[in-house]
Amino acid sequence: MLKKILLPISMLTLTIGLTACSEDKKETSESSESVSVGESVDYEIIGIDPGAGLMKSTNTALETYELDDWELVEGSGAAMTAALKKAYEDEEPIIVTGWTPHWKFSEFDLKYLEDPKGVYGDAEEIRTIARKGLADEKPNAYKILDQFQWTAEDMGNVMVMIENGEAPEDAAATWVEENADKVSTWTEGTEVVDGEEISIAYVAWASEIASTNVITKVLQDQGFEVKMVQVEAGPMWTGVADGSVDAHIAGWLPSTHQDHYEKYEGDFEDLGPNLEGTKIGLVVPAYMDIDSIEDLK
Repeated sequence: MLKKILLPISMLTLTIGLTACSEDKKETSESSESVSVGESVDYEIIGIDPGAGLMKSTNTALETYELDDWELVEGSGAAMTAALKKAYEDEEPIIVTGWTPHWKFSEFDLKYLEDPKGVYGDAEEIRTIARKGLADEKPNAYKILDQFQWTAEDMGNVMVMIENGEAPEDAAATWVEENADKVSTWTEGTEVVDGEEISIAYVAWASEIASTNVITKVLQDQGFEVKMVQVEAGPMWTGVADGSVDAHIAGWLPSTHQDHYEKYEGDFEDLGPNLEGTKIGLVVPAYMDIDSIEDLK
């Protein structure tokens, strides 16, 4: 008799439990659907160093798209990618300032948010900038810098090696060895020197760490003593303009470094693009259900 009483009670308890669980899931689902993109990321866009042109463009985007409640978080390229990596691993929403080429596009499934108002402009290029007088004083180094040109895929391969744990100089040496034919076009018509010194400035972006280590390795193989000078974007341009460094190969134009270019124009020599087809903008993981900056409203 006892068993006959307990069985209906157990079934009733189970039924109530399942119903409650179902209601909880429904409530959670409805709550999740009601959360806006802004709320899901605390109305924050994870940025990089405050002096970068990408940050200026993003501030302009916030104004242009009337995203008054949003905040652009200043930091560094390394901090941005660390935040992106953590969010991606947990499949959480995140919005970051991004640029191509960058290793994160090889490691993660990401997408740029559409920019219908064209705030971030068209594709950019990275240019080589040399101090005045370098061609006369160090003609072999000047010619190598002038002939240096590669692709986003080339740069991406070096960045991935570095991200996977190789020291930048080792990754650069590997790439140079595996791409001897391309490197030979950069050194064509030059002579090996005996310890001639040259200084190359760069910003600590993954892209520029890759490119500067590669060109440093090429110059070293030609007998140069190379000094790599890590600085922020402003001092990088100032150094070339005032002659305290010989060159940099990190001029993102026409948008990212536009202010620096215009400020010092006439005080440096523009050797033209060493990489074409770059891009900047707002980047999100592909699993986020958002496609345009306008959706942030």
